[in-house]
Amino acid sequence: MPKRSLRKFLPTPASLRDVKGLGMFRGLFDRHELWHISRTSIARATAIGLFCSMVPLPGQMIVAVFVAIRVGANVPLAFSLIFITNPLTMPVIYLAAYLLGSALLNAPVIDASAVDWLDPTSPELLSIWPSFLVGCFVMGVLVAFFGYFIADGLWRLRIAQRISERARRRRERKAREKSDRNSNFR
Repeated sequence: MPKRSLRKFLPTPASLRDVKGLGMFRGLFDRHELWHISRTSIARATAIGLFCSMVPLPGQMIVAVFVAIRVGANVPLAFSLIFITNPLTMPVIYLAAYLLGSALLNAPVIDASAVDWLDPTSPELLSIWPSFLVGCFVMGVLVAFFGYFIADGLWRLRIAQRISERARRRRERKAREKSDRNSNFR
């Protein structure tokens, strides 16, 4: 039911056909199921986009689009949710991932000032990666899991509200009609 509000924010296939650089993906723009807005496609896209946003590798967007295509999720939403990790949020999210991974692996947390960030072969920097990757994976699974059920639940809640609203209007209309009929008999 929240289709109208989602359509305001998501691009249309026609608008993307004109974007240069997307030539190899032109065939995807004609596949309706990849643009369909339904409860399941939105919930799947939310989970895919949130999981892929936690992947600390270049190409998150390509992975999200590919997975969304494979499972029949809404491609624009999966793609858009990648931008949860952006230059402003990355430090906080990735620090939390590193701390979570360190806690899960019982690894010591390395002081940031002790790391030579410019030397990719620095032993301190190399020792951070296992904790960081485990933390990113676990955070990705968690946000995808909760994102799926939150998106699904919000969709269902909105449908229930609309049904309730319709039933209330129907009752009011019947009450008005009944009072009008009663006033006509006097």
